[in-house]
Amino acid sequence: MIYLKTDEEIEFLRESNSIVARALAEVARLIKPGVTSLELDKVAEEYIRDNGGIPGFLNYQGFPNTLCTSLNENVVHGIPNNTPLKEGDIISVDCGVLKNGYYGDSAYTFGVGEIDSTLKKLLFTTKEALYKGIEEAVVGNRLGDIGFAIQDHAEERGYSVVREMVGHGIGKNLHEAPEVPNYGKRGAGPMLKEGMVIAIEPMINLGKRNIVQENDGWTIRTIDKKASAHYEHSVAVRKNGADILSNFNFIEEILPLQSEN
Repeated sequence: MIYLKTDEEIEFLRESNSIVARALAEVARLIKPGVTSLELDKVAEEYIRDNGGIPGFLNYQGFPNTLCTSLNENVVHGIPNNTPLKEGDIISVDCGVLKNGYYGDSAYTFGVGEIDSTLKKLLFTTKEALYKGIEEAVVGNRLGDIGFAIQDHAEERGYSVVREMVGHGIGKNLHEAPEVPNYGKRGAGPMLKEGMVIAIEPMINLGKRNIVQENDGWTIRTIDKKASAHYEHSVAVRKNGADILSNFNFIEEILPLQSEN
């Protein structure tokens, strides 16, 4: 069952996503060699609680932390730990917030210090793919149009698209119908309607698309141990284009904008 949201509900969702965006910006200030992902996690939790939110991932189906921090070949659902970040690493930071009964959810992949040009291009292309998908989140299109746009953009540039992990509807529950794959066929899948709110989150690999779950029961990594990037926005489907409820501006005021070079 796909729940369509009222304008009032969308504003609650925007508020939760705003806290996510600002929490990710607080994390962005700290990312450098020597910092641990557990330190990032503590800062994000404190920021969320100080701003009237509840960490959306903490204890969700047993997940132990506020952030998912996925390093290098880890795709998603990495658990924060005490291992210091190293120069040249990349780290996907995924954050969720519950406020006023509604969830926010967004993710961003950061370079640690100076990263090589191959990784810069992966990050740049993955973020581009996210926005290609968002362009299709318009009333009258279909879910397959979103997946097709993401897949086409990534594969045309020589990358692969994770199939098993997908985006999702979001609202009073963190994960709602429909699933939002990052691959697909134009014109396939459910029709997009006014008031649908979905989290679009391409997971794009440098190598093969295949993934495996680690023994911790959470972390998903590439089977060939090549790098993976992940970006996510929560968006409301509208007649004249997607309304992006989350926000990368706060992050990108702090970081230099990523380029391909």
